[in-house]
Amino acid sequence: MATTELAATYAALILADDGIDITSEKIITITNAAGADIEPIWATLLAKALEGKNVKELLSNVGSGGGAPAVGAPAAGPGAAPASAEAPAEEKKKEEEKEESDEDMGFGLFD
Repeated sequence: MATTELAATYAALILADDGIDITSEKIITITNAAGADIEPIWATLLAKALEGKNVKELLSNVGSGGGAPAVGAPAAGPGAAPASAEAPAEEKKKEEEKEESDEDMGFGLFD
């Protein structure tokens, strides 16, 4: 990773640790104070990527293995049963079983 990328990342972590909103201007101010000159576009991109996210929570969940739900999938609430996520997969399996097999057509592969 390049020094400027690390400097911008560390600046964002400093802001998050102090509970300050992460903005591109603040990232540039911190990196300039540290002697690392970064292009404003990188600070803007980083600030937009972290906008509305809890950076401390992101750091504490690194490596937890939990992925985000698929696009369009409803988020499970606190009382939702884990088996409800498997319902569409079960329906697909049942549909596949209902499809006609070679035996139903009156012939087999080795007849």
